[in-house]
Amino acid sequence: MTPPPALHFHDPDRTLAGVRLVQRACLPADRLDFGYDERERAWRLELPPLSVWRLEYELELRHPDGRTEVIADPANPRRAPGGFGEKSVLELPGYHQPPWLDWPTAAGEWRDRPVSSRALRAEIPVRIWSPPDARGMLLAHDGGEFDRLIGLGHYCAAMVAAGTLPPHHLVLLSPVERNDWYSANPAYARALADEVVPTLRDELGDAPTVGLGASLGGLALLHAHQRHHGLFGGLFLQSGSFFQRRFDAQESGFAHYRRITRFVSAVRRGRPTAVVPTTITIGLGEENLANNRDMAAALRTQGYPVALIEVPDAHNLVAWRDAWHPHLAELTRQVWTDDRRSAQDT
Repeated sequence: MTPPPALHFHDPDRTLAGVRLVQRACLPADRLDFGYDERERAWRLELPPLSVWRLEYELELRHPDGRTEVIADPANPRRAPGGFGEKSVLELPGYHQPPWLDWPTAAGEWRDRPVSSRALRAEIPVRIWSPPDARGMLLAHDGGEFDRLIGLGHYCAAMVAAGTLPPHHLVLLSPVERNDWYSANPAYARALADEVVPTLRDELGDAPTVGLGASLGGLALLHAHQRHHGLFGGLFLQSGSFFQRRFDAQESGFAHYRRITRFVSAVRRGRPTAVVPTTITIGLGEENLANNRDMAAALRTQGYPVALIEVPDAHNLVAWRDAWHPHLAELTRQVWTDDRRSAQDT
């Protein structure tokens, strides 16, 4: 394994009291502080061995008066998108961007189709992409962000153009109150089952729906699927926030932590229900690694056909994007092909 390069922050007059690495790749807490190098007149950090091929990070600058500020690394022009702004990114040997980013795309129409929800007392933003002859639906949580920042629409259009996927509808759902709606919330699950999905099926057809979601968005898909059978024909869950007390005490300050742990515990104790093909992707540098491995094992025990994909990255948008292909195409093709076979047999 090639050792990662050292990081530097130039401070020739040593005006700072310290510099610390901010990251979500589970690096040891005692290996994050930069030391001052008098010869280089800069703060320097030798990174420990990494389990990831990409490291997204920021720098926390500590001033002598006690103030702190978090910034991107001015010595590194490479940036990665994020829901809370761009971060610096270090790409290590072995990392390659997915080739589909440069593939041609199929034509299709975009339209907004917001759904008014009595269950949530809110309007759910919905955006739909449909190429000619579309059949089947890929429904994505955090869909607007996934499309804008990491190209989910481009991915689907590229797969259709390449013949890797049949023409299908891409449905982007965007949350209004994400932390509440996506945290095993019965009202949100009811809104999906009674309002959103029926509205979409009336308009787009009744072919099977594959759900795509990451972090809390993945948790919310599994929660809705378990409470309302028949919603999804397949699940693509990325870095799901499947919190358990034994693994995730660090998350206990989250407002809906107990609601999530109760649901996860119920799933782990549950009997087989509404079994569908499921793919789980998880980064080797994530705090969620243990709980995702455990959830994959629990679902397998219940009879779910589960593919567990572990990738050398952490909890971030680009990691989720890079894990789509070929796994998302394989899952959706399986679900939609099985449905066509069933239709032909009846």
